[in-house]
Amino acid sequence: MLMPRSLKALKGRGAVANVQGRYEVDVRETFDDGWLREEEEARVWRTHVTEETAKSILSRNQSPDIPFGVSLNPYRGCEHGCIYCFARPTHSYLGLSPGLDFESKLYAKMNAPDLLRSELAKPGYAVEPIALGVNTDAYQPIERELKLTRRVLEVLQECRHPVGLITKSALIERDIDILAPMAAQGLAAASITLTTLDPKIARTLEPRAAAPERRLRAIRTLTEAGIPVGVSVAPIIPFVTEPEIEKVIEAAFDAGAIQASYVVLRLPWEVNPLFKDWLEAHFPDRAQRVMNRVREIHGGKDYDASFDTRMGGQGLWADLIRQRVEKSIQRCGMAGRGSRFRRLDCTQFRAPLVVPPQGAKARRAEAAGQLSLF
Repeated sequence: MLMPRSLKALKGRGAVANVQGRYEVDVRETFDDGWLREEEEARVWRTHVTEETAKSILSRNQSPDIPFGVSLNPYRGCEHGCIYCFARPTHSYLGLSPGLDFESKLYAKMNAPDLLRSELAKPGYAVEPIALGVNTDAYQPIERELKLTRRVLEVLQECRHPVGLITKSALIERDIDILAPMAAQGLAAASITLTTLDPKIARTLEPRAAAPERRLRAIRTLTEAGIPVGVSVAPIIPFVTEPEIEKVIEAAFDAGAIQASYVVLRLPWEVNPLFKDWLEAHFPDRAQRVMNRVREIHGGKDYDASFDTRMGGQGLWADLIRQRVEKSIQRCGMAGRGSRFRRLDCTQFRAPLVVPPQGAKARRAEAAGQLSLF
């Protein structure tokens, strides 16, 4: 596995290193023999998509600090390349690096819509809102061609199943024709992540996600289509994005957002060294200062995974951030409009009529050109 020879940012990529996954047995070290030229190095990290057949599609969690119980992710890995992404360590399960591999070696679950249809058709299926695109962005660039997210939404619309989406991409506008009718029935809501208003910071922090101004336009477009939109100010990074808290919330409100939430920077597993390398590459003048504050927020550690503190932190600085967010929401009047971000309706669900066969049965049906009726 090749690694960049220095902490130098690669154009269009978030990570500046391809750190080893925590399950790797062999240890690799960077060695620069002077032969690898920059243009050759850049070509190594072109995006590669592997089509895969997933065995399951709905993930369930019981974490008390996460506001949803069921999620669906059509893709593994994310080309947006957000350096802080908490999902990066999942690439270690594949024997790949949570660094550059995570944002360049992607997996598409080609059977996601069929798996979802089969799941919804199971006897006794219990309906609760599905969070779409939580682990990795369901509207990352490869969605333009593969359209897995759109096909999943078509299944949910057909079954009148509630869905909540979270994204950094303006590509969500493409699916307004599905989301607007669902929203009118109380079946759909969206959240746009807006970390910073500074395009320079955004280009290094989230290199292949939509620019901040474009995300604000997406909030406005979705709102005008009647889709409830919230803003996720996440993560809040001390001395990098933290100074913009009030401006971000105000801009999102002006664009039509009716609810705001936030998360402080989290550095689980391999995200920790990746983020530190990113800091040294882009903000060497304040890297130590940032990390000192991060530790203060997480009880003296780089990261504390306790359910009650991992999202908001603890201590004086965490309290100040919370107060700033709350006062900003109150000042712009967003709190008074929050009730419009209504609870999604789970009472309209109807099971799918046509269910694609799975496994060996699917191969036989495909050969025969048949589908089974539920």
